[in-house]
Amino acid sequence: MFRLGNFDIVGILVRAIAVLLAISVHEMAHGYGAYLLGDKTAKAMGRLSLNPLRHLDPIGALCLLLFGFGWAKPVVVAPVYFKKPKRDMALTALAGPLSNFVMAYITLWIYKGLFATGFLAFGGFWAGLINQFLITFVVINIGLGVFNLLPIPPLDGSKVFLPLLPNRLFMDIMRYEHLGWLILMVALGLGVLDPIMSVLRQGVLEALIFLTGGI
Repeated sequence: MFRLGNFDIVGILVRAIAVLLAISVHEMAHGYGAYLLGDKTAKAMGRLSLNPLRHLDPIGALCLLLFGFGWAKPVVVAPVYFKKPKRDMALTALAGPLSNFVMAYITLWIYKGLFATGFLAFGGFWAGLINQFLITFVVINIGLGVFNLLPIPPLDGSKVFLPLLPNRLFMDIMRYEHLGWLILMVALGLGVLDPIMSVLRQGVLEALIFLTGGI
C-alpha cells in the first residue's frame, strides 16, 4: 500500500469512503423510515439521499474514522405527522442502526463469496484493496450501528429504548437531553465507552458471521 511517512494513504482513503457510505445509508434510512410512517420532512430537506455532504457531521465522522464509532447530522423528524408518535419515533430511530447491520451482513456475504472463488487469496493490489475495504466497511457499520443504539440522549437508542420506561421517568431523563453530547464527549475522552463498545461490536460481528453460516 502507498505510504507517506507513517501514514497509510490508501488505508485512510478506504476508511474515509467506508465512513461516508455508512453514514449516508444510516441517515437516509432514518429519513425513509419517517417518510414511510407519514413524515415527509426529511424528504423536503433533501435527506433521502446517499450524498454524504447532506448527512455529514464533522466531529462524528472524525470519531468514526479514528475510533470506529460515531454519528452523523441528525435527520429532522416531525412526530406530529405520525399516527402513533411514540412507536413511530422509535421505529424511525431504529431504522438507522438496523440499516448499518444489514449493510454489514450483506458485505459479509460478498466477502464470503469472493473468498470462496479464491479471488481474495489471489493477491495483488486490487484483491488486497477490496479485501481491506470489505473488512473496514463491516467494522465501521457495526460500530456506527452499535454506538447509536446506546440509550444515551440524543443517540438513536434513547428514542428506541427509553420510551419503554414509565412516562414520568422517561420525561425526567429527556429533560436533560441537551446534556447528552457533553456526556458523550466526556465518556469518549475518558475511554469509558471503549470496553462496552468492544464487547457489543464483537457480539454483533459474531452474530452476523453466524447468520452467514460462518466465513
